[in-house]
Amino acid sequence: MPTVAVDKADLWERLGKEYTNEEFDKLCFDYGLELDEDTTAEVEEAIKKGLPAERPQLKIEIPANRYDLLCIEGIARALNIFLENAQAPRYKLVYPPGGESHLLTVTVNPETARIRPFFSCAVLRNVTFTPRSYASFIDLQDKLHQNICRRRQLVAIGTHDLDTLKPPFRYEARSPKDIKFAPLGKTQAYTAEELMTLYESEKHLSKYLPIIRDSPVYPIIYDENDQVLSMPPIINSEHSKITLNTKNVFIDVTATDQTKLDIVVNIVATMFSEYCAEPFTIEPVKVVLADGQTRISPELTGRQATAHASYVNSCTGLKLNASDVSTLLQRMALHASISPSNPDEILVHIPPTRPDILHECDIMEDAAIAYGFNNLPDEFPAVNTVAQPLAISKLSDVIRLEWALAGWTEVLPLILCSHEENFEWLNRTDDGNTAVKIANPKTLEFQVVRASLIPGLLKTIRENRSHPLPIKIFETSDVVFKDTTRERQARNVRHAASVWCNKTAGFEIVHGMLDRAMKMLEVPLISSSDKKAEMGYYIKESSDAMFFPGRAATIFYRPRRVKQGLVASTLHLNKDIQIGCLGILHPSVLEKFEIGFPCSALEFTLEPFKKQMQKIWTNDE
Repeated sequence: MPTVAVDKADLWERLGKEYTNEEFDKLCFDYGLELDEDTTAEVEEAIKKGLPAERPQLKIEIPANRYDLLCIEGIARALNIFLENAQAPRYKLVYPPGGESHLLTVTVNPETARIRPFFSCAVLRNVTFTPRSYASFIDLQDKLHQNICRRRQLVAIGTHDLDTLKPPFRYEARSPKDIKFAPLGKTQAYTAEELMTLYESEKHLSKYLPIIRDSPVYPIIYDENDQVLSMPPIINSEHSKITLNTKNVFIDVTATDQTKLDIVVNIVATMFSEYCAEPFTIEPVKVVLADGQTRISPELTGRQATAHASYVNSCTGLKLNASDVSTLLQRMALHASISPSNPDEILVHIPPTRPDILHECDIMEDAAIAYGFNNLPDEFPAVNTVAQPLAISKLSDVIRLEWALAGWTEVLPLILCSHEENFEWLNRTDDGNTAVKIANPKTLEFQVVRASLIPGLLKTIRENRSHPLPIKIFETSDVVFKDTTRERQARNVRHAASVWCNKTAGFEIVHGMLDRAMKMLEVPLISSSDKKAEMGYYIKESSDAMFFPGRAATIFYRPRRVKQGLVASTLHLNKDIQIGCLGILHPSVLEKFEIGFPCSALEFTLEPFKKQMQKIWTNDE
């Protein structure tokens, strides 16, 4: 959940009351927020020591989808409405005196489709900034960039002093060598190519360079005099930077996603429209799209939705009428009224600041928050059920207990790993049909969902090399495989695995672990002299590049047969199931995981041993 730091005294002033920590913590809880920290004590301690200190702050955790609460303006506005100290504002578009024909215009060039095709904007007129509101304005942009904008990859925001520019504006995409301007904080002009080199060493901006660096064209915004406003999503122009003295603000938003574009421009414009000479008014801009169509930006009409008092009551256990529900929704900044045709129906107008409301259940949740979760009646469910563990979990617990009693240590590595760890480091090749790959991994360490437990166990040994030998660890957990027959295209499989690391290989040790596990699962060993056994397990020498040549075996399981006649039973026409492998790990595998001692590994699936359960209690389809 995002954490927003707000000035404590400023918030008390906006709320019209000074709260104790306990009172404000309760207020936050009632609204669905959480007071994370109050820095008052730290500030007072620093002042006593003669150290420089900022004003006391409150750090508040907010829901990840409440973008309207990412600044003090939004938090204070929402809490005042919740406390019924104020009415929910109605945001409106105000056209210039000449009407629509005198609107500012932005023309979108078709070339922008190659890099960031979507554009929106807004104008805030006659704004009065203070140092704190100016800082909040900048901080909101940063919070949005880190949140819904996904570090500017999906959406980028630019703000400009409109009085330094001459409309109309043009949003274009040009070759990097054809773009030249003085970026924010610089007096010298640079080409876009030079800026890419210049900002490589700047921690704040270097992380955004890969977004457009490899593109043949970069997005750029010009005014009528070819003065650059910004090069999204990297940097704004020094010429149009906003200051405390800025009176008219031009907001530009570029994106690769239309929905997120609309959300972001609405949030930025509505949150700071309270500083306009006429609060909560925004001047729209005419955007001429690449296909010649025009749209007025931003779109502040909101959405209409319907809710039902009966639905709210069925979910909360209350007995409210439509009028009561409507009053509760007003406290959550939703404009609600009773339908003239249906006394149970409530007509709800969702403002542009609430994109988190997608369904009637979201409206019901807001009504429950306004009523107070602690005030909801406690009732026993109408239907009682008896919980039970999944069959595969019961099997896992049997293995975990026995291996732990044998003196082995259970570990819990991460379920994501790198592609190399899952394949190359185990001397295995990727056939493209095994591992589930992450579409846009944040780091090289988390590229695929593991298809084996062995890499995680070996990484655990690598990080604990200083521990005395032998190191003997195990894990029973899920691995994931592609499965195109399923709706979700993937399948979880429960595996058990162990690794022994010592000065000697210890093949017989992991073999003993297998025998013990099978004994507890009541699966007998099929010996070489009893090949016609009806049920059991056996191992057979095999060749696996992960293991030392001649020191690897495959584990086979023969489930109990269904009677199919003498011939079928004798010939074992139902093939035995390959469930795992064990052996001494190849030196090249150990070298890649930086382990200097020989290791033996065991891994097998538990799925064939689980008992049948009703599908509703399983992961089956």
